Amino acid sequence: MHASIGRVRPAGPEDAPACAAIYRPYVLDTAISWELEVPTVDEMAARITAARQTHEWLVLEHDDRVIGYAYGHALYRVASYQWSAQTGIYVDADHHRTGGGRELYTQLLRRLAERGYRRAVAGITQPNAASNGFHRSFGFTEAGLYRRVEWKLGSWHDVAWMQLDLLGDADRGAPAGPIT
Repeated sequence: MHASIGRVRPAGPEDAPACAAIYRPYVLDTAISWELEVPTVDEMAARITAARQTHEWLVLEHDDRVIGYAYGHALYRVASYQWSAQTGIYVDADHHRTGGGRELYTQLLRRLAERGYRRAVAGITQPNAASNGFHRSFGFTEAGLYRRVEWKLGSWHDVAWMQLDLLGDADRGAPAGPIT
């Protein structure tokens, strides 16, 4: 990886303050995040810990500072959905379009596949051409559209759902293996 992009590593609870700070403007100033209140540092630490136990949470560091994070978590908390993971990625606005987000997401998707997950699913508030294009560049395809389901910043928003088969055609018809 190019030195100027930074380094990707597994997150820990100690990264919660940086992750909360990155997330804050997405919550307060955009419809991209579905949340209305910024999570506390303790809540963010709990999310990181939970994601690391079952899925993954990675951070992107540049000059010894966390500038982005990506995670996977359960799509739905029912046993028959256990091989699918919902993903998210947030990068500090000053570091968009530097390649760091691409490296972060590449490693997230690889690690989810290595753990046994078969599908990655992303919910993207619309309109969001940048995120739609970013996900398509990884091979995500449209899976559906929830119309007018999010009320934020004084208006209704659609949420597009995109999905990626993490193993490609390798798992067609095959029974799912264990999640590790």
